Amino acid sequence: MRNLRSLVVLFVLHLAVFASAQGSTSKWQTLNGSVPLVIARGGFSGLFPDSSSAAYNLALLTSVSDVVLWCDVQLTKDSVGICFPNLNLDNASDISNLYKNKEATYPVNGVPVQGWFSVDFTLQELSMVSLMQSIYSRTSQFDGNLFSILTVQDVFTQMQPPGFWLNIQHNAFYVQHGLSMRNFLLNVSKSVIIDHISSPELNFLSSIAPRFKATKTKLIFRFLGQDDIEPTTNQTYNSLLQNLTYIKTFASGILVPKTYIWPSENLFLQPCTSVVQDAHKQGLEIFAADFVNDSPLSYNYSYDPVAEIMSFIDNGNFSVDGVLSDFPITPSEAIDCFSHIGKNRTVPATPLIISYDGASGDRPSCTDVAYMKAISDGADVIDCNVQMTKDGIPFCLGSINLITGTNAAQTNYSKLATSIPEILSGNAIFSFSLTWAQIQGLSPQISNPYSEYRLYRNPAYRTAGNLISLTEFLALAKNQSSLSGVLIKIENAAYLAEKKGLDVVEEVLSSLREAGYDTQKTPKVMIESTNSSVLVAIKEKANYELVYEVDEYIRDALNATIEDIKTFASAVIVRKTSIYPDNQAFLIGVTNVVPRLKAFNLPVYARLFSNEFVSQAWDFFSDATVEINSFVTGAGVDGVITDFPRTSAQYRRNKCLGLGNKTPPYMSPVQPGSLMQVIPAQSLPPAEAPFPVLTEAEVNEAPLPAVEAETPAPNAVNTSTSPPPTKNGQPKIGACVILSHMALFFVTLLLL
Repeated sequence: MRNLRSLVVLFVLHLAVFASAQGSTSKWQTLNGSVPLVIARGGFSGLFPDSSSAAYNLALLTSVSDVVLWCDVQLTKDSVGICFPNLNLDNASDISNLYKNKEATYPVNGVPVQGWFSVDFTLQELSMVSLMQSIYSRTSQFDGNLFSILTVQDVFTQMQPPGFWLNIQHNAFYVQHGLSMRNFLLNVSKSVIIDHISSPELNFLSSIAPRFKATKTKLIFRFLGQDDIEPTTNQTYNSLLQNLTYIKTFASGILVPKTYIWPSENLFLQPCTSVVQDAHKQGLEIFAADFVNDSPLSYNYSYDPVAEIMSFIDNGNFSVDGVLSDFPITPSEAIDCFSHIGKNRTVPATPLIISYDGASGDRPSCTDVAYMKAISDGADVIDCNVQMTKDGIPFCLGSINLITGTNAAQTNYSKLATSIPEILSGNAIFSFSLTWAQIQGLSPQISNPYSEYRLYRNPAYRTAGNLISLTEFLALAKNQSSLSGVLIKIENAAYLAEKKGLDVVEEVLSSLREAGYDTQKTPKVMIESTNSSVLVAIKEKANYELVYEVDEYIRDALNATIEDIKTFASAVIVRKTSIYPDNQAFLIGVTNVVPRLKAFNLPVYARLFSNEFVSQAWDFFSDATVEINSFVTGAGVDGVITDFPRTSAQYRRNKCLGLGNKTPPYMSPVQPGSLMQVIPAQSLPPAEAPFPVLTEAEVNEAPLPAVEAETPAPNAVNTSTSPPPTKNGQPKIGACVILSHMALFFVTLLLL
């Protein structure tokens, strides 16, 4: 009954399986030139409990049509083979609560292991045990569904997998307990089609080879860590890797951790090894393991799991014959949609790709290198969040607070920290407290918005690049033929005019005129603000594309409100959550925001798209591409604002767009609210009040105040002194405002 319930709820979880777009005519560099296999470890174990009916079903629903389901086989006391990820049952089930007195300690490869083991239980006893999510970084909200432990026959008959892979991890352990994995395999193969059998035990695999030689079942030798000891030969797996000729005598392939192919040191890729070519030369297929989306990837991949898969299957030099993943949707889209894309492929105009502080996911925010990276990565529009210095120079910086992106708090300028509630809560060192030359003298810091999750951005660029003025930003963009526009953001204009005597609007317009943007059509100029008063003031003076940003969370907007917006803006930016609201990272539905705005011919751009998996709802499977696709093809946004432009540009070029009813499931938008339906009632998060409707009162603002000269405060700190000394004790040379590439400066990306 519980299995039937799981099937029913998962039927509504995602779209029905469409015909796969698989079948590229390009030559794959696999052993036989065939398409690499997608192997779903325990099903879609990145979301649901490993080896549960839900995990297996979701893998079938969201993967390529020939996906292979992986089962880690354990033997029960009565010799029944079950699919369970670990030898110790306590790691992924509630068995310790049901059988508290049956904990045991057994030697496993010579090491004592304490826990609950299948050899001490019959299948009948295990029928009372429920599967649970064993990885703490993943949601446990589905554990209350009481997913049953499945036998090998259950998975085969209920799921009818296109491919079935049995992994035998601990044959020697079962032999010690009087159980025969060999006999089990021979018996089960009479009623179950087994496509692959893998094991890290060399003697076991070679012993069963004669019995499977005349069948279609492929035997795969699994390599563990290079320094780990293979229990039957007492050799390290690294030494066995040097003897592929022998492995070929009983196996048709090998399964290796991905680091065997692309070694990594401190999360930086090292040169790839020759293990793929070596295996292929021996006539062995080679499969790569350990692909997960929800752990730190190499910095070379910019937290994009599709990019990681691509480096194993379509790098121009080799391709593995398959990948073992907890998130099979990712290799599915990588293999079928992103591989073998020609350079001359026509790229659709939607979505418009707008950078966020440049490519600030890979480079320090708003630096010259961040903007150049955004351009080379395929951004259509690069952005400048304009801040003002004390001496009236507009420059690009993600925040008006210098503490967030520089070492200002660690210098003599720390005494300038103050609180201005009208702008920010808490103390800050504001950009208008320092001159441009002083700001250039500060040291940069790369942004790490998800450091609390121990996810850090590329430290190799921690001190790279230079902060640039608005004038330099415009000059940089003007010479880039690939750009279609620049986006200039203006905030705090009223405060700067009234309190600091700084006219940021006029400074921006003056910079645009001086750069010749007022007389040219490309790149176009887009000016963004959360303040309608700013956009109204600009509209009276210049003819640029004005973009209104709704910084509140909303679920809809009144007709009159949208009509008001149209009087001063031609496009709207909204937060992602205003489109797909969530509750504890589960999507609860879709709002009317996008269709309502587009009904009034207002393009809608959504922000902020990051690659780190913690920035995404569970529904997007820890895959930035799935999230982008859902907002573009599902919600219908016209553009994305992202700190990783390369991922969005790559998405826009994939082969699975525009296929209509032939769109494969892995490139179909998620169904918001479907995962929430699978959470049992007792585990549902408390309901939250819906977001408000955007009203005219929230949009209409008084005109900007006139610019008034700032009155110096009594005993004001003299900020025109020399910059702080450098680390070697020598004072920095104050640069002329015109010379803006003399010092390093980083800004951080604001965590939304």
